Amino acid sequence: MDDLVASAVAHWGPRFTVNGVTVADFERATAGLERWSDWCAAWSAVGAEHEQLGRDALAEGRSRSAGEHLAQAAVYFHFAKFVFVEDVDQMRAAHARAVACLTDALPHLDPPGRRVVRPFEDTELAGVLRVPAGDGPHPVVVLVSGLDSAKEELRTTEQTFLDRGLATLTIDGPGQGEAEYDLPIRGDWSAVAEWIWEAVGAEPALDRSRLAIWGVSLGGYYAPRVAAALGDRCAACVSLAGPFNFGECWAGLPQLTRDTFRVRSGAATDEEARQIALTLGMADAARDLVAPLLIVFGRKDRLIPWPESERLAAAASGPVEVLMLEEGNHGCANVAPWHRPRTADWLAARLALGASPVLVRTSSSSTTKAGS
Repeated sequence: MDDLVASAVAHWGPRFTVNGVTVADFERATAGLERWSDWCAAWSAVGAEHEQLGRDALAEGRSRSAGEHLAQAAVYFHFAKFVFVEDVDQMRAAHARAVACLTDALPHLDPPGRRVVRPFEDTELAGVLRVPAGDGPHPVVVLVSGLDSAKEELRTTEQTFLDRGLATLTIDGPGQGEAEYDLPIRGDWSAVAEWIWEAVGAEPALDRSRLAIWGVSLGGYYAPRVAAALGDRCAACVSLAGPFNFGECWAGLPQLTRDTFRVRSGAATDEEARQIALTLGMADAARDLVAPLLIVFGRKDRLIPWPESERLAAAASGPVEVLMLEEGNHGCANVAPWHRPRTADWLAARLALGASPVLVRTSSSSTTKAGS
């Protein structure tokens, strides 16, 4: 196999499987895959099998199974396209199937979900809203994905929050998912923060006074930017594996990551992409980040160096807790049981009605910083 396929197989397994791909399907899709140019087709073929299971279940009236199969198919189609920027037409075709499969799955999930689409600048942004059972209005966690992820990938993360009584709104922002073709990546998410505020406020089932923001990878940068823009309107923020300044991490990024950023930022060259990446930084915004902040990071992150977490913790104005996982990779997908439940518990405590933002200290592998 070529170097790109070898790197993908070696490093992406934990991320794929923790987000819904079975181990058997990961091995089946990558077995015999020798050229990166065949990646999208190989994963789309496996995705099509799960989509057919879902379509058959719908036709037979087995709605719950249909939702499960179609949501899983959406993840497979997403991973077919997520960094496949060498053939945009093929990438867009896989992406369209991912969106369609998730859209058709949403009414049949537990709890069910629905699309939320609202105008943004000269286009629109899309998200998925899921609300737990019981009387509302419910506290809500807004989920933001990273450079190569999208809302179709985050269903298992949503479920962790939903199981604790928190509603979820998972969005595609500029340069992400459905918005990546019309809106290039940007460093300033102030306008997105206002879109989120209005979108949550338009939903009677949601309690906008108990709004939190969660983000992973580059979304671990966007989430603090949103929290900073919202100020005291944001009740809590989680940054998982996010850079303090993405451009300053550029030299250590894999080529696939750099190529994906170049395409989704609208840059013509690698150097132009690096210059844009330098504008994705928290130095000027962190002083406005007053919400309680949980930073989760893996010491063995090969994309974003772990000292980036220390920079954010030192710069934020509000109370900060850092959970450093010694064996964690990028996004800590390989150690998900050590951070996903704890993160959900942390957010549930901060969004509880009338709860005060008091830090919850964790194990000796974490560090905390008291704030105002």
